[in-house]
Amino acid sequence: MQRIVIFANGNLPDIEKARAILRDDDHIICADGGTRHASSLNLKPALVIGDMDSAESGFLQKLQADGVPLELYPRDKNETDLELAIHRAIELNPKEIVIVAALGGRLDQTIANIALLSNTQYTTRNIKLDDGVEEIFFCRSQVQVEGRSGDIVSLLPWGGAVTGVQTENLKWKLDSETLYPDKTRGISNEMTDDTATVKIQSGLLLVIHRRTF
Repeated sequence: MQRIVIFANGNLPDIEKARAILRDDDHIICADGGTRHASSLNLKPALVIGDMDSAESGFLQKLQADGVPLELYPRDKNETDLELAIHRAIELNPKEIVIVAALGGRLDQTIANIALLSNTQYTTRNIKLDDGVEEIFFCRSQVQVEGRSGDIVSLLPWGGAVTGVQTENLKWKLDSETLYPDKTRGISNEMTDDTATVKIQSGLLLVIHRRTF
């Protein structure tokens, strides 16, 4: 399987920009209230998972009638609906997982969604958050940022210092530098080409790419 797209229950700042990142062959999973975004985009998910406390009951009934499986969990559980959806997606072993609508809304949920990606179980997985305007992912060794010249790229050390940071095609080049979590050295850089490269020697680096088009 090439790519799984998980719809979370956060905000979508621009529905058309979200639509632009979707592909015809995406395997769609909705985490509970993420069904509202699937509905807005006229998408039929392959699975809906969660405690169903934020999903619109009428749409759920329609999905059930269309044969979409609903995987129901109790409200009192240790994982968020999104975490459950990620686990189910990983079982399908896709090449890429894109989580849509996991940003905005409640700050605690947004931070938790970003923190989920730092889980060491996901070290070998290609997982990112993307709402069409911003995409967020972690760099553990080397990553490429695909966008356009002028896009904003911020590099944030996660959980400690990140050493040996090197960048290519960013306006303010970093050359074997160390970034610290209590400093803002890596904020608001700019792409000078359609692809930028970030490499690190040690640590965990959060990459936030904001599209300007």
